[in-house]
Amino acid sequence: MIGEPLMLAAYLGAVVLFILSLGGFSKQETASRGNLYGMAGMALAMIVTILGSNFGTTNFGANGTPVGLACLVIALAVGGPIGFIAAKKVEMTQMPELVALMHSLVGLAAVLISLISYYAAHEHATNTEATIHLVEIYLGAFIGAVTLSGSLIAFGKLSGKISGKPLLLPGRHWLNLVGLVCVVILGYLFVTSTSSAVVSVSMFFMLAFSIAFGIHLVMAIGGADMPVVVSMLNSYSGWAASATGFMLSNDLLIVTGALVGSSGAILSYIMCEAMNRSFFSVILGGFGTESSSVSTKQASDIEGEVFPILSHEVASLMSEAKRVIIVPGYGLAVARAQHSICEITNLLIANGVEVRFAIHPVAGRMPGHMNVLLAEAKVPYDIVFEMDEVNDLFSSTDVALVVGANDIVNPAAQEDPHSPIAGMPVLEVWKAQTSIVLKRSMASGYAGVDNPLFYKANNRMLFGDAKNMLDEILTTLQKTATKTGAA
Repeated sequence: MIGEPLMLAAYLGAVVLFILSLGGFSKQETASRGNLYGMAGMALAMIVTILGSNFGTTNFGANGTPVGLACLVIALAVGGPIGFIAAKKVEMTQMPELVALMHSLVGLAAVLISLISYYAAHEHATNTEATIHLVEIYLGAFIGAVTLSGSLIAFGKLSGKISGKPLLLPGRHWLNLVGLVCVVILGYLFVTSTSSAVVSVSMFFMLAFSIAFGIHLVMAIGGADMPVVVSMLNSYSGWAASATGFMLSNDLLIVTGALVGSSGAILSYIMCEAMNRSFFSVILGGFGTESSSVSTKQASDIEGEVFPILSHEVASLMSEAKRVIIVPGYGLAVARAQHSICEITNLLIANGVEVRFAIHPVAGRMPGHMNVLLAEAKVPYDIVFEMDEVNDLFSSTDVALVVGANDIVNPAAQEDPHSPIAGMPVLEVWKAQTSIVLKRSMASGYAGVDNPLFYKANNRMLFGDAKNMLDEILTTLQKTATKTGAA
């Protein structure tokens, strides 16, 4: 066992490592280092907690092994391999739902710890300290239950097991308000009642309300807002961990949870700003679901003609261009075509073409999804740009290639004031001399909004699987390069 001063010093070191980890995630070049800092901080925190805690006084037989320590070893032996195997096997397309599932486990842990804390050392709130402890237990259980159920629904939506369309019940905002009022009333009874039966009933009814609240909250959120939802659930899991830290009197858990909670909330706010969306409108309702007397035109009503293009024609346009901007979307991840797009990029750059990638803040299914995807394929960091950095360049771009993206390049956001996505900042690919959209079909995007980009005179549609089409483009470019070299 180690003393409290050494334990606090080690906790401070772990906190510093966690802060360095967050700082590393701010740039692609330092993201890997940020991961290492986070892993080192977590390892230090676990070791110090084990060495500085009492894991129980009940022993196994005559060998004197504490029960708590044995349970911990078993949990690590089971959970460690599961996490390692899951991380090795998970595809990039499955990363968003994996993150949501991990958040649900944090929520479940907070609920279980709250219940254990209550039943292990429950006492009526006869003084300020006891009252504060009961409030910590109640808040930890509430936040954890909302995180648990909301994360599971998000997992279902992101994995396609639950429809991405929002479920909008009549008077849903009133339902949320009534649920919160009930939670507050039950909380008052939980803290002040002298009856064990009333306290227990208050806790379990609160958990039921909280689970239903989390389900209703996320079910009412539409597909295009799911990246913000993932970020907010990350914030919830942080606050749940912080509440757990108060229950356990663990300073490191309090600080770490606060770091995760605040950074997740800030990221959610930044993403809402990027979408020109009210934070509360995202959390309380679905994207573009409010009724309106004037709706966006359906695909069959949009004026214009669709101009298909073939892969070898795309290769020709790109090889002859001076500047090419590529916009990746979730379809790129689904097709696992990031390595093909990287090879195409390298060939074009070798041929003297200026290539850049344009990343929308909510592209994909989670914050930074496209950045991670491109980094996995080893696309150079210095040619990957955020929306604000690249939007002004489209007007001087020869070819804008959109791979598997839809809502983030929809001109209706600027051109149709009645569109559900009106006002949302988008990548202005239609300003390029030629825009090319690579999609399987003319279907609308995750937000369910039709895209007039497909019908613009300077746009071309390349229909097919992203991986197959990009491989065909790559093959054509390689043949062209070979002929040029031979000549």
